[in-house]
Amino acid sequence: MDLPRRPGPNESRLPPQPPGRPRRHPRSLRDLALLVVVLGALLAVAGRGYVDYREAQAEALREAAQKFLGKDGFFLFSSLDADRDMYINLEEFKPDAKKLIAVTSISILEEEVSQSSPLDLSEEKFSMMARFQPLLRETMSKSNNGFLGVSHLTLSGLRNWTVPDEVLRLFSARQFFIFLPPKEELELGEPWWIIPNELEEHLPSNRFYPPRSSRREDLIYKLLSMFHPRLFVKTRFGPRGTVACLMATSDLYYAVAFRIHAEFQLNEPPLLPFWFSPGQFTGRIILSKDSSHVRDFKLFVPNHKPLNVEMEWLYQDEENGNSSSELDVDIGYLPQMELESWGPSVLTEIHKKGKITYRRPCDQSSQLVSEDIVWQQEISWEKAAWQLGVAMYPFLKVTYLPPIKAFEQARTENKLVHSIVLWGSLDDQSCFGPGQGLRDIVLGNSLILTLLKNSFISSWSQVHELHEIQNNQDNESHQKLAELLLEKYDSPVKMLLCLPNGTVVHDLSADDLYQVSEERSSGLVHPVMVYKQFLQEGLFRARPFLHRKAGSSCERN
Repeated sequence: MDLPRRPGPNESRLPPQPPGRPRRHPRSLRDLALLVVVLGALLAVAGRGYVDYREAQAEALREAAQKFLGKDGFFLFSSLDADRDMYINLEEFKPDAKKLIAVTSISILEEEVSQSSPLDLSEEKFSMMARFQPLLRETMSKSNNGFLGVSHLTLSGLRNWTVPDEVLRLFSARQFFIFLPPKEELELGEPWWIIPNELEEHLPSNRFYPPRSSRREDLIYKLLSMFHPRLFVKTRFGPRGTVACLMATSDLYYAVAFRIHAEFQLNEPPLLPFWFSPGQFTGRIILSKDSSHVRDFKLFVPNHKPLNVEMEWLYQDEENGNSSSELDVDIGYLPQMELESWGPSVLTEIHKKGKITYRRPCDQSSQLVSEDIVWQQEISWEKAAWQLGVAMYPFLKVTYLPPIKAFEQARTENKLVHSIVLWGSLDDQSCFGPGQGLRDIVLGNSLILTLLKNSFISSWSQVHELHEIQNNQDNESHQKLAELLLEKYDSPVKMLLCLPNGTVVHDLSADDLYQVSEERSSGLVHPVMVYKQFLQEGLFRARPFLHRKAGSSCERN
């Protein structure tokens, strides 16, 4: 027998093999197959266990849901849970969301109404939903210095208003009769007043609680008070009221556009008043010609401008030992304030559960599928909104273009640009102070309207808009125009007369307009005459430049 020999001094030593341990050999295909079978069996057992666990978990969820929702509630949930996993995802919920919320909210809200109101089943009902995002306080000019000099308590009403006062409210279709046109032969776009603009004098600011509303004001109050309970249907400053016009007609329906001016009081005693005045509320309603059915309703505060709400508040001014109430003002941006109907109005029926009597939509109502409306005649939303604006503000009989378009049009027509630069919007209630007088007294005068229509291209713009154009690096020519206008802006409301290239040939502030009028009061010089002289002087100064271009155009022709 050969004995193992001892390794030499230069040979590496291998570790000794454990006694009895066999040598390794590669696994055969049969071993691998056996391993796969074993692993598969283990996975099957684990999968069965997981499925059993999920089924048990789902069964537990079903039992809990049945106890919590009741038989009817669980049936409704199951009808939406398409894959029966006891969870409703967005795709399952989305198709029936609007109908579900409308039907559910009617059932819930009507239960409370039925306890204090007669159960009239002949009227259709529907729910209105409020959506609201609070004002961005950083958009107020006072925020630039940390609201220095503004009491923390003064802003408490604004700061605490973060949600609507009521998210859902039930309405009867018949309540919306005020949106029916006063006569059948009314032309599309022809405005009528739902709440007339009757008062001319300013109403006091030192108030907290709104007066009792009239019958026609009642619906507007109930709608807008969903946002905040202290809603004033009649604003302190004009133009006041609610105006509407027809957008479209069919055999059975009217589509009506409307515009509302209203404001809120956010503070209560012992604080001083804080007024919150959105630029406007506007919207559209589709209703049957007898107002028995409301197909759709939408109301909102326009949010396409950088600033859309004016705010005024009283504060105590203590000087020389005397205390008096003064009025401060600012303007800001409100991202969202809107109301929308959740589905069309529907009939309801009586149900009793124990001692509780309540209504819910009729079975056929919940299955309602709205037919398409074939409009016999219609106008665009833009045209309807313009007609409503003119009804509120006669100065809008002159077309006011955005600044860039105004200068493009001026180059085409070889005219001066009549540009007004201010903080708020000239065509809504966010315009305050001197801008209100300019708009209501001067620009709407027939003499000024004629002069502007014949000899100028008119435009107005918010200061924020011009800064945005100036900071936009994509177009140098637009930047230059904004820069030329902002160079002359040195008072809250500034009127500029510009050549088509943006050069300012004449300017006037609203403050100077009224100061000149006061200085000449002994001679009975009205602000309208001062403004007429301002426009004529601008035309005189621009004559050499405009004639030069006109002459060169003739030579080319």
